[in-house]
Amino acid sequence: MTRTDTPPAWDERTQLTTFLTYVRATARAKCEELSDEDAVKAILPGSPLMTLSGLINHLRWVEYYWFRVVFLGEPDEGPWTDEDPDREMRIAVDIPLSRLLAEYAEEAARHDELVAAHDLDTKARMKRSDGSTVDLRWILLHLIEETARHNGHIDILREQIDGRTGD
Repeated sequence: MTRTDTPPAWDERTQLTTFLTYVRATARAKCEELSDEDAVKAILPGSPLMTLSGLINHLRWVEYYWFRVVFLGEPDEGPWTDEDPDREMRIAVDIPLSRLLAEYAEEAARHDELVAAHDLDTKARMKRSDGSTVDLRWILLHLIEETARHNGHIDILREQIDGRTGD
């Protein structure tokens, strides 16, 4: 698949979905040819949970949370708990990177269908802690920002692990 941030059309929906697809593909590309052993290395002393595997699993579960829990109002069945709010990062070190990437791609495909079926102005079913309600547009923008920010983390980790840059 060719990664591009240039949408095939210039309407708002196409621009937003193109950018989300692009940042997702960038996260996956940064993991190419990486061993499972390297994917679980925590090389930043102040961030012991920050591994490539942990970040990919986090991105997968962040999408799940925003689309399925917040937007659709489904019960939260994510791996986190009140006692371990970063559990998705912790458990990722016991899962092969190829499986994490496949699960991330599967979630993304489900979410793409969800986005296609709803108007961007559709309000989420779950209210925020301040009582406000976000719409699908805001969720897409938030996920683009979150994924792009974590791509920077992934890029730094990958460079520290084996010197690979770019992508």
